[in-house]
Order: sequence, then C-alpha cells, then structure tokens
Amino acid sequence: MEGLTISWIGALAGLAIAIILILRKLNPVYALFLGAIVGALLGGANLEQTISVLISGTQSVMGTVIRVLAAGVLAGVMMESGAAETIAQAIVKKFGGSKAILALALATMIITAVGVFIPVAVLIVAPIALSVGNKMGISKLALLLALSGGGKAGNIISPNPNTIAAARGFNLDLSHVMLAGVVPAICGLLVTVLVASLLKTKGVKVSDQDTADSDVDTSKYPPLGRAIVAPLVAVILLMINPIGSISGIEALSSFKVDAMYILPIAGIVGMLAMGQGRNILKYSTSGLNKMTATVLILIGAGGIAGLISASDLSAQVVGLIEASGVSGTLLAPLAGILMAAATASTSTGVILATGSFGEAILNMGTAPLAAAVMVHTGATVIDSLPQGNYFHVTADSMKMSIKQRMGLIPYEAIVGGTMAIVATLMYGFLL
Repeated sequence: MEGLTISWIGALAGLAIAIILILRKLNPVYALFLGAIVGALLGGANLEQTISVLISGTQSVMGTVIRVLAAGVLAGVMMESGAAETIAQAIVKKFGGSKAILALALATMIITAVGVFIPVAVLIVAPIALSVGNKMGISKLALLLALSGGGKAGNIISPNPNTIAAARGFNLDLSHVMLAGVVPAICGLLVTVLVASLLKTKGVKVSDQDTADSDVDTSKYPPLGRAIVAPLVAVILLMINPIGSISGIEALSSFKVDAMYILPIAGIVGMLAMGQGRNILKYSTSGLNKMTATVLILIGAGGIAGLISASDLSAQVVGLIEASGVSGTLLAPLAGILMAAATASTSTGVILATGSFGEAILNMGTAPLAAAVMVHTGATVIDSLPQGNYFHVTADSMKMSIKQRMGLIPYEAIVGGTMAIVATLMYGFLL
C-alpha cells in the first residue's frame, strides 16, 4: 500500500455510503466496511490495495479494542450486581424532590463516569426519573435531558470506550484524558440542570401508566458503602500517576499501570467487597457480552478510518481551514462533531476523528492532550441522531415517541456544545 493515496472524493463517497446504509438499518459494522470498500475502489485503489486499507485501519484500533474488552469486567460488575442502581438511588434520595433535576442529572453523570455505558446508565436511572416526574409534574423532555446531559458529562470523564479511544488516538494515558475533561463536564452538568429546569413544563408529562412498572426492587442491591468500592478503586489507581506527576512524588510518578489492568482489577475487588466473588464468571461474561457490539463497531470504524487516513481528505480539509483564515485549533472539535454526527456514536466518532484527522490536528500545532479533549467533547455535540442506537434506547426508556425524542436533540446539542466550547477555550486558546 506504500505510495497509495486515495482520492478525497472516494473517501467522502465511502463515508456517505456508510451513513446511508446505517440509516437504511444495515448493521453498522457491515455498513462501515462496505463504505470503506466502495470508497477505496472509487478513490483509485485496486482490490488488493483495498484489503490492505481495511486491514491497516482495523489494526490501528486494536489497542482500543483490547482496553474496551478489559473494561467489560468493571462494567459487568457495576451493572449485574446492582451497584450502579444503589448509587443512583442514593443520590436521588439525598437531594430529594425539590432538586429532582439536579439529582437525576448527577446520578446519571456519576453512573456513567464510573464505567457504565451511557445508554445503560440512562436505562438504570429512567425508572427513578419516571417516578419522580410523575410526582413532581416534570415533563418527559426535561427528565430525559437531565439523564442524557448528565450522561454526556459523565461520559467524557469515564473509563468508557469513547475516552479510551480518545486517549489511544493521541497516545495518552487514559487518566490524563479523564482529568482534562473534568471542567468541561462540570459545565455540561450545570447547563443540563439549567436548561432542563426551563423545560419542566414543556412537552408531555409522565402519566400513571408510564410509572406502572417503574417500581424497582432494591432488596437485593448491595449497600452504598460496598457499591462504591469498584469505582473508587478504579479512580484511585487511574489517578495515582497524574497525582504523582503534579506533586513531584517520584514513587507515585513511576507507578504507571495501564487501564487494561486497572479496570478488571477494580471490578474484581468491588465484586469481592460486595460478597459476590462466586459470580465472577457471570459478571465478567455479562460485561464481555455488553462490550461485543461496541467492539464490532469500533472495528468497523477502524476500516473506514483506514480509508480516510489513506486519502488526501485531511490535507484538503487543512487547506480549506488555512484558506479561510480560521484557527487550525478548531479542526479538533470540528472533526469530533462531524464524525460523531455521521455515525451517531461518540466512540465511533472519536475513532474516526483521531484516525482520520489526528495527524493533521497535531501538525496544526495542537498538543496531544488538548487535541484529545477537544475531539472528545466535540463528539458529544450531535451524537444522538436517529441512525444510532442511543436515540432509540433512550426514547424507549422514557416511553417517548420518535417525534418527542427528536425534539430533545437541539437541547442535547446545547449541552455537548457547551462542553466542546469550554474545552476548546481552555485547551485550544487559553492553556
């Protein structure tokens, strides 16, 4: 494949074909592969070169895939043991009905931040939200914005696939990317609470029928003290190296263990703390099963990222930016926004943005950490479009129609846009 440069027209055509096929309900993995194949052929590659492009692209995401699979242990423990539900219930109970929007947003943020997938986090908190909304007269629109916005905020500081992809895309430690997202995440949470509060009376309210099956049996859930052990261990181990670097403590700075080890260890320690050691096979298998779909999409995204990387598309985009006089720093968030919108997925968007535009972003003079945070937050702006799974899962969780769910997209974009703007100002222009 040496010396091969695929036409940017072929790359765009391949991406467009993949998007159309996803919208036509073809499995996203096949859609991404087909888009990559057709795009490479249209862009000037022969059959053999096309295979090389796909293999090169998929190989580039293997580091991310391995870490995502390892994260499945922690995710399985948090979801199957009831630990995530315990944490959510405790937060909502602590804040009470008067601060319901804040409580729901914060609960979803924390559940996502400790390693639970954002759609699963929304599913966990949704029954609580429906019950609270029914009692307080809060609209479904406001409730789901609280859950989705809080989840987005937690997602950029979590050991989830999207954060792992952002870190690996720029060869950074996962903990550094998580820490760098804290301020944008807090801003996202605040905007979520503000906008959702303004929407409390807008749209359809929660009916008694909606809450008929929302009562949750908490008798088998672990107590809060044990439920937080797994995420606490994960956070402490992930943060040791950055804290050592900042404080100058050499012993801590030299302690550098990859997330591939830390996340399963945290899951196992948490499992033992909850007295669930006998369920290690069950929980880890469940976590692996939940990661499988994500891993397959990441591999598909790697294929089309290989197509774009082998093309001159990034050079064309850089040329447009330079000709327009716009700051090259904006390439990072724009890449995240466009790729996540195309695939309706934060993690897939990050994979495509880093794989396709990563080198161009760094060549613009952007530091790797700044690039990772801007791409990552950019990918949260319009990632909940109908061609993606998240859109439909969250609509079902709140018993909303497609039309009602569509009405939430602009407000979700406000939350994601806030985080992207804050990250761009902080890391692109101020720091």
